[in-house]
Amino acid sequence: MEQVKQHKKESLPHLIYRYGMIILGAGLAALSIELFLIPNQIIDGGIIGVSLILDYLTPLNFAILVIVLNLPFMYSGYKQIGKTFSISSLVGIVFLAIFETQLHHFEPFTNELILATVFGGLTLGVGVGLVIRHGGSLDGTEIFSILITKKIPFSIGEIVMFLNIFVFAWAGFVFGPERAMYSILTYYIAFKTIDTVIQGLDETKAVLIVSDHYEEISSAILDRLGRGTTKLMGKGGYTDAQKEVIYAVITRLEVTKLKNIVYDIDKQAFITIMNTQETKGAKFKSPIH
Repeated sequence: MEQVKQHKKESLPHLIYRYGMIILGAGLAALSIELFLIPNQIIDGGIIGVSLILDYLTPLNFAILVIVLNLPFMYSGYKQIGKTFSISSLVGIVFLAIFETQLHHFEPFTNELILATVFGGLTLGVGVGLVIRHGGSLDGTEIFSILITKKIPFSIGEIVMFLNIFVFAWAGFVFGPERAMYSILTYYIAFKTIDTVIQGLDETKAVLIVSDHYEEISSAILDRLGRGTTKLMGKGGYTDAQKEVIYAVITRLEVTKLKNIVYDIDKQAFITIMNTQETKGAKFKSPIH
């Protein structure tokens, strides 16, 4: 009988580090909300945005609202996505509420709307990005989108965007259209910052090269650029002839040099350059320039 491989348990130091980063992210998000967004009637999207609007309209404060509104999504995430993700998210949301209550009586950093929008969005994006990067979430709409995308023909991003249209429209009625526009700008800045935090600052590119001089090109990339390559077997769609395809991963600053290397050897080479989400590997960080 084939033995079932046991899932490796997370080590205690890594667990402490991961939850420490989640708590740090929650603290930064709370700082943004209390010292940039709430004093200037600017909101974020999703459950955080809904909580901020209800905080303004009702006697309930943001800390209570963000926990209560997220609980149903946390439960669904526990059932459908997994225990680790749900616990990590719950820890982040609880600490978001705790930090928010502690920062509630501090003076805002600025009352200039554009400064509050930019720096509030950046700080919120870093905070939320840290939580997501380390296995959690501060917003139940993302969990809802993950679950519902299995049943309807839309992506997670499209569902989140659709839900946020209603959130920002509601903000326009409550705070006025100008504040709603600042809120959309804050959300956009936070969204882009989240991507940077999750993917890292080192933007990498995946490259596919089709050439009859694949051996020479592969050696030149290694010698002159310091990047290893992988040779893939392909077949021409028109001629049905066998083709060697070179695969390599480089940084965006190396794109021009790589193209020069390839076209110095074969001016007829076919090159495809694609963005990558993340690159892992001990040997990747040691290029030869």
